[in-house]
Amino acid sequence: MRRALIATGLLVVGLGGLAAGCGSKGTVTPFPQTVEGTIAQPTTTAPSGPGNPAAGKVQFTKAGCGGCHTFTPAGSTGTVGPNLDHLAADARKANQGTLTAYTLTSIKDPNAYIVPGFSAGVMPDTFGTSLTATQLADLVAFLTQKS
Repeated sequence: MRRALIATGLLVVGLGGLAAGCGSKGTVTPFPQTVEGTIAQPTTTAPSGPGNPAAGKVQFTKAGCGGCHTFTPAGSTGTVGPNLDHLAADARKANQGTLTAYTLTSIKDPNAYIVPGFSAGVMPDTFGTSLTATQLADLVAFLTQKS
């Protein structure tokens, strides 16, 4: 009986010591204090505000969007990709947020939603990384402007 009490006492003292350590001011982290080398940074971020539609029109032409898409404000008649004159209707059918959000997602991740009648994997998925946040905002502003 005496051994059981001693063992129980040691267990209580041991657990008490562990519990006391939990509230200590010292912090143990599994991460180093310094980082050697460089950390890759994303090349683009989400647009921070409304873009410039005129600059977006230049970007539309420069990126070659008109080769695949019809879009009256750009004077383009491509038929490989969806007709961007119907962008608002396609956004409503996709039911994935606002027109602006849908348009940005369609540029950055073109396979997130495929307009019926078109195929996945046709539009390059590099525009989300090759365009700056400003260029993306401008392009979205151009595509979503009221004509």
